[in-house]
Order: sequence, then C-alpha cells, then structure tokens
Amino acid sequence: MNIYHYMTSGGKDLILDYIMSLSKPEIVDGLSVLECFEKDELEKLTIKPWRGKVWEVYFYKHNRIFYVAIDDRDAYMLHACRKQKNKTEKTDSEIVMKRAKELGDALSKKIV
Repeated sequence: MNIYHYMTSGGKDLILDYIMSLSKPEIVDGLSVLECFEKDELEKLTIKPWRGKVWEVYFYKHNRIFYVAIDDRDAYMLHACRKQKNKTEKTDSEIVMKRAKELGDALSKKIV
C-alpha cells in the first residue's frame, strides 16, 4: 500500500514528526503501525471508523493516527495525536476535518 503523510507547505512531515517526538516504546509502535500499512497488514492494527471516510488507528499509550484509505492501494495519514479523553479533542477534530476536506478537494472526492 502507498502511504502519504500530511506535509506542510514547507515540506515538513507532521505525522513522522509527531511519532519521533514520543518515548522510545511509542516510537517503535508508531513506526510499526506505518510498516503494517505499507505491508498491507491492517488486520494487525486496532482500527475504527471516525467520521465519513476517515478512520483512526490506535497505538501505544493512547496515541492515534487519523487516515483516509481512498482505495486498496493508497492511504493518506492526516493527523497524529494522543487521545486525552473518551472523545476527540476539539482542536484535533478541527485539524482532521480541515485536512480531510483539503484532501477531498485535491482528489475530487467527498471524504467528510
């Protein structure tokens, strides 16, 4: 599977930056999540639907990555954060929605 990370206009990889800012065990688990995507081994992950075509994958100590799988070949990582409460934080939710709409516009698809 092709994995695309959300990048700033300056080329900064926000998903990888988030993962690399965590503790060593969290980094290992976060990178293994990305590897499972690349190898198309999603059955090894804890995944649940979030909104529209946006899904979230959980990893070590309440971290999660929000993503969109456009088809069987392409997944777009939109946002990574630590789950603080039972519900997605408002700021994280707004970021995911904004990025999902940007992606939908770029691909001419309705995502959320």
